[in-house]
Amino acid sequence: MQLFGDKLHLNSREQQEGQAPKSGYASLIEGCRSGSRLSQKALYDALSGKMFAVCLRYMGDRESAEDVLQDGFVTLFSKLDSFTGSGSFEGWARKIFVNTALMALRRKDVLKQSEDVGAAYGISSDDVSAVQKISYQELLQLVSELPAGFRTVFNMYVIEGYSHKEIAEALGVSEATSRSQLQRARTLLKNKVKEKF
Repeated sequence: MQLFGDKLHLNSREQQEGQAPKSGYASLIEGCRSGSRLSQKALYDALSGKMFAVCLRYMGDRESAEDVLQDGFVTLFSKLDSFTGSGSFEGWARKIFVNTALMALRRKDVLKQSEDVGAAYGISSDDVSAVQKISYQELLQLVSELPAGFRTVFNMYVIEGYSHKEIAEALGVSEATSRSQLQRARTLLKNKVKEKF
């Protein structure tokens, strides 16, 4: 895993979207479409843990993540008829939760708040020894401590695999702002990793 070099994406949406839906979801989806409360609860139970992790990664605190999770499920259930069955159901659901988190962050205008934070210095881009010592969970914890705007762009680019053009469109900013936010996030994250390890 190379987080600070040329290959920055951890996983790509293209890989997720090419997967077929899991067999267990098909019956739950049909049950939800027919109004079954048991199917809705079962679908909530099946997805809530994974989707809460997505919400928490974007929002940075449990309370906000729980709010986004609930809003995301309201949207998911209201748009369930638009799921065609092609591609991964979890990937489709994930997009809903990411978009719900992005809407919540847009309302808070997080990018303007984080642009005021000065760029951090002190680590050369060649210093990867500290990064090699950190676990994925420790890295996610450090990402959650980034200012909201930096965290949002970092998550969208590195974790979700969005391009700067897609990020700019989703957040209503320029591509240059997206690139700047990512660079600042990387720099702050590098400093946090170096301090910790």
